Amino acid sequence: MPGRLDGKVVVVTGAGRGQGAAEARLFAEHGARVVLTDVREDEGRAVAGDLGDQGLFVVHDVTDAAGWRRAVRAGTDAFGRIDALVNNAALWRTAPVEEDTEDNLRQLLGVNLVGPFLGIQAVVPAMRATGDGGSVVNISSTAGLVGIAGHASYGATKSGLRGLTRSAAMDLARYRIRVNSVHPGMVDTPMVAGALGADAGEREWPNVPLRRMGRPEEVAEMVLYLVSDASAYVTGAEFTIDGGLTAR
Repeated sequence: MPGRLDGKVVVVTGAGRGQGAAEARLFAEHGARVVLTDVREDEGRAVAGDLGDQGLFVVHDVTDAAGWRRAVRAGTDAFGRIDALVNNAALWRTAPVEEDTEDNLRQLLGVNLVGPFLGIQAVVPAMRATGDGGSVVNISSTAGLVGIAGHASYGATKSGLRGLTRSAAMDLARYRIRVNSVHPGMVDTPMVAGALGADAGEREWPNVPLRRMGRPEEVAEMVLYLVSDASAYVTGAEFTIDGGLTAR
């Protein structure tokens, strides 16, 4: 059903490629105007350019509170309102816990947890101003649900995002702002391909019950539901999209 996001303005972080780009494109197809943010300026501008008048790109480091305020202001100046935020930007690095470093943990915490925290704080005034509530979708991970070898730092940040989601949902329900989390498993994105090989999405993965990696567009469809009014009674919930990986 096209037009599920008619009239809505959505902020998507990490929108220059992968899941963020897929989300931005799908939202625009459904009528939204999209504020795309990323530290990758060339890639972000290219995706925004594909959306025409429905897209606005803002260079944005999610760990910077002032940058968040600028991004939200740019969105409201251009489109008049903010209805939804997708905290998609993330870093993924793996290492056994005994070999990991404090610096790596702090960097992952900054992007994967502090960034969404600052983003929620930044968009709440704009969402409240609409009088229509709003939706925040935090992109966590299966590593935020179960323990995975080599993922101590990454899993800690994504588990923290899961907790932030639940508590923020309780705090913001009074304003009809909904907060939910999405937990993808193995998804064929440039970030994952950089670690597992360019052909990772084409290979069979026997450890996944569906025996394949997910596609960014499949994650985007779930996020679309949470951004749209179809999920108007859904908040503080967790949505796993992992081909059955965590069902065992």
